[in-house]
Amino acid sequence: MTPTADASPLAGFVENIEFALVVIDAGRNISFVNKSAERMFGYDRAEMVGQTLDLIIPARLRGAHNAGIARVGAGEPSKLSGKTVEVSALRRDGSEFPIELSLSVWQGPNGVSMGGIIRDISERRQRDMRLHRLAHQDTLTGLPNRLQFDMQLEDALSKGEATGLLLVDLDGFKKVNDTLGHATGDTLLQALAVRLPAALDANAMVARLGSDEFAVLLRGIDKPAAVAAAANSLLHSFEQPFEIGDHLLKLGVSIGGAVAPRDGAEPEELMASADLALFRARQQGSSYRIFEPGMRNAVAVRRALQDELLRAIGAREFVLHYQPQVCLESGKVLGAEALLRWNHPSRGLLAPADFLAVLETHSGALTVGNWILEEACRQSAKWRADGFAPITMAINLFAVQVNAGNLADTVTSTLSRHGLPANALELEVTETIALDYEERTLAPFRKLGKAGVGLAFDDFGTGHAALSTIKRFPLTVLKVDRSFVRDMLRDPQDAAIVRAVLGMARDMGLSVVAEGIETRAQEAALYAMGCRVGQGYLYSKALPASEFERMLKQAEQVPEKAPAIRF
Repeated sequence: MTPTADASPLAGFVENIEFALVVIDAGRNISFVNKSAERMFGYDRAEMVGQTLDLIIPARLRGAHNAGIARVGAGEPSKLSGKTVEVSALRRDGSEFPIELSLSVWQGPNGVSMGGIIRDISERRQRDMRLHRLAHQDTLTGLPNRLQFDMQLEDALSKGEATGLLLVDLDGFKKVNDTLGHATGDTLLQALAVRLPAALDANAMVARLGSDEFAVLLRGIDKPAAVAAAANSLLHSFEQPFEIGDHLLKLGVSIGGAVAPRDGAEPEELMASADLALFRARQQGSSYRIFEPGMRNAVAVRRALQDELLRAIGAREFVLHYQPQVCLESGKVLGAEALLRWNHPSRGLLAPADFLAVLETHSGALTVGNWILEEACRQSAKWRADGFAPITMAINLFAVQVNAGNLADTVTSTLSRHGLPANALELEVTETIALDYEERTLAPFRKLGKAGVGLAFDDFGTGHAALSTIKRFPLTVLKVDRSFVRDMLRDPQDAAIVRAVLGMARDMGLSVVAEGIETRAQEAALYAMGCRVGQGYLYSKALPASEFERMLKQAEQVPEKAPAIRF
């Protein structure tokens, strides 16, 4: 095969491959370019051939390139020969762009020649940058994400920097999503991504860790007071509502802070300390707390109690005691409130104050809550079967029972299983449950209310529940909190609150039970205000089922018009 015959196919290949080919001599002069090189750099072939390589090299890089070419031209081996490197090149319009270069060196008739196979990698670089942003940036808010935050925190601590950390948790964001839609929730998060950094110094890094969880990294801060000042600034930034479309949204926020190395020299330890502080802030509501060593001890105690509760559930150590609800006029027992007690093997009988706050958030809360419903209905059915006059059984619900989604079915099936009518049961809800306006929360109560099950609002007047709460819930009973009853005889404001609750209940067709009655003077004052049902130590403390039965028997032996019995 002759050289001429062999050269034609090779030339066609060289001219039509997608990569740019550029050949230079030892003097840096371009001796050959293909069509792809013309397209890539924006020059005609005639404009490139004979020019130095400086034509397509950015000025800032020419010195390094020229020195390397000079070494190769002098006979030194090329360090880049056979390798692929990424460098910058220059187009005719003066714009720089990234290229991938594979260099070859050979000895030709006119001395050393160097050839480069060049690929434009602009799209790949842009794709890599997008992937990097996706990996390190929250796509909704544009803030750094958890990965980027963790990397920055680890970097700061590995260098021994004093570092402040804040964990930020929104109060009420879920309700925004559920009531106004996720589009509004997303817009709210984007507004937060602007407001949070604006409340802090420029060196603070705000990141989004999860749905409504944010974190702040404060590098170079070594004093708890400085971290507290940043937390306080964030807290104040929530005083103004967020204007999202046609909605003015008021959110609460809980913030937990920690300082390295005081509260942890490793990322996991520092995050755990801030999380403990956040837990305390959540308990207070719309506040901030900075980590203190005692918090860790409190958590250890809480975890130990959680373990004990798990054992207690399996060992069936819980029992119910029953406190009577009494007609103030006749002394007749109209109902009983089933109250949980823990028959602890070493500490004796424990009241709810000793364990209820932990149990309510425990994994076994649903099991205990359903057991209370089952046991109270069983006991109520037994008393009726034993011939006692029917009384209403009141039980307290855990939030987890409502959130489980099957409350109505659970209650109706339990009543049916024990042969009880719907009006034999009264469910007591706390403010935490009542303030949840989601339709899925209200629906089971409406269904049970239509069936005849009573619904009582416990401890009314002590918290933040608005009058709209009473309007939306199918309530039948308001329970006046014991704190108002206790001081009503000496505090005119407490007396006014009790009077207002009674008047409102009367106008709305609701019954009222006054809790915590301890003296006949309190009973007389309540009766004069229009209250007809009471509960408290004046009548009886909460009793085991057997003692409650004896009380019922004694009450039935008293003539109908006799004065009310005091137990």
